Amino acid sequence: MLWAAIPFLTLGYGTPVTFLYAAVKRGSWRLGATAAGYGAGTAGVLLLLQFGSAASIVLGSFLAIMLWLAGTGHAFAVRTSVFPPEAPRNRLNEHAIEVAKYRRGLREDARALAAEDPALARELRIGRPDVPRTYDDGGLVDVNHAPPEILAALPGMTPEMVERVVRRREEHGGFVSVEEMAVDADIPPDVLPEMADFTIFLR
Repeated sequence: MLWAAIPFLTLGYGTPVTFLYAAVKRGSWRLGATAAGYGAGTAGVLLLLQFGSAASIVLGSFLAIMLWLAGTGHAFAVRTSVFPPEAPRNRLNEHAIEVAKYRRGLREDARALAAEDPALARELRIGRPDVPRTYDDGGLVDVNHAPPEILAALPGMTPEMVERVVRRREEHGGFVSVEEMAVDADIPPDVLPEMADFTIFLR
């Protein structure tokens, strides 16, 4: 806003510098030519005013007023191209990042609670988004008890992997860690880190 007001505040004499700054900032030859044009006009005004005759003073004053008004209007017209506003999606992305970090913290808290008091974790239904509950665990999935459709929603999980996980947990009573699940159910190592962030193993 202040940049665009410089031509008005300086009675037009600051217009060339204003557009020269814009040309350098945006790397625009067009704005550079505009700055040169306003500079030539300002030089013409000063030259006419120095002649001292009534005609030259009137003409110089008229030209100065025109340059003042034109420069002010032009600066406000191109202001958004010189100083683009921050894209709203940047703020949305920042909010999404904060939400993701918050939910990651919820998962860490839920894991700590489950390690300290497994019975309470089962009562709170941690890792069971398929049943009614009031405790927010940040999106954890209890691999040992969640139904197949919930397991299928885990990142990187395929229907074939779900079948192997369900079969192995029925045969052996569940897993103790994501590493054991990876070995017993043949989970590819490339999907394991992301999957580990959302899994818990309650016994």
